[in-house]
Amino acid sequence: MIEVEGLTKRYGRTLAVDGLSFTVEPGRVTGFLGPNGAGKSTTMRMVLGLDRPSAGRVLVDGRPYAELTDPLRRVGALLEARAVHGGRSAYHHLLWLAQTNRIPVSRVGEVLEQVGLTAVKRKRVKGFSLGMNQRLGIAAALLGDPGVLLFDEPVNGLDPEGIVWLRTLLKDLAGQGRTVFVSSHLMSEMALTAEHLVVIGRGRLLADTTVERFIADNSRSFVRITTPDPARLRSVFAAEGIQVTDLEDGAEGGALAAHGVDARRASELVAAHGLVVHEIGLRQASLEEAFVRMTAAAVEFREGM
Repeated sequence: MIEVEGLTKRYGRTLAVDGLSFTVEPGRVTGFLGPNGAGKSTTMRMVLGLDRPSAGRVLVDGRPYAELTDPLRRVGALLEARAVHGGRSAYHHLLWLAQTNRIPVSRVGEVLEQVGLTAVKRKRVKGFSLGMNQRLGIAAALLGDPGVLLFDEPVNGLDPEGIVWLRTLLKDLAGQGRTVFVSSHLMSEMALTAEHLVVIGRGRLLADTTVERFIADNSRSFVRITTPDPARLRSVFAAEGIQVTDLEDGAEGGALAAHGVDARRASELVAAHGLVVHEIGLRQASLEEAFVRMTAAAVEFREGM
């Protein structure tokens, strides 16, 4: 478990993290979201004792990271995939970590196999692609078989197959009862991977909730209807006090959005009035749309500004 309590970090006059409090529970993947500059990486660095808080504290399984014995056995992290000596092979990089942290050497081969690097384990890291470096960083995080795992943008450089592999890995780790905390800018991937979200903006907590609740609280659902007679449908729905607007999504025959009504009631109206429709169904916002709505005021830069 990770407990963040009143965490604050200042760099001179810049307030990077502002009184942040949340808990990352074991047994589920928790996504860590926020616009660029929101303080995500700074927060993760403070969890790992790499930056000292200006105020507040972070506890990992009830203790500050600096007080953990055998920390690589307790916490695994991927913050910067390329922070590896380029002259070393993947095998010797992990062997050095194992030997200096009292981790069985047998774990080196196990994690190389787990991340798919066995075939290149003797190659020097300086020749690795970004995706291979990501896999090596994940292997290092897993090396001590820790109960707490932090990953900062772990999908960077991974191909589609690698992204699916990572998604499965994260879910499996959480399913084993581990604490899994993942930051990512890929909303579509977070929607498929995370069960819970911690969302911050300008260093402050914006949301601490499930993915489903976050989407529901930060979006408006509507019933999407495609019909060759949009004018008549508008008239029928207006008589029932239902607002209908146009959808510019490239659909043929007139795509409309009916607001303030569920799909069942909309279908009943269509049937009762003999309306011809080609499609009807509930449309809910994606995680990305909900995220943009929630964090709009916390974005430091917008194109054109």
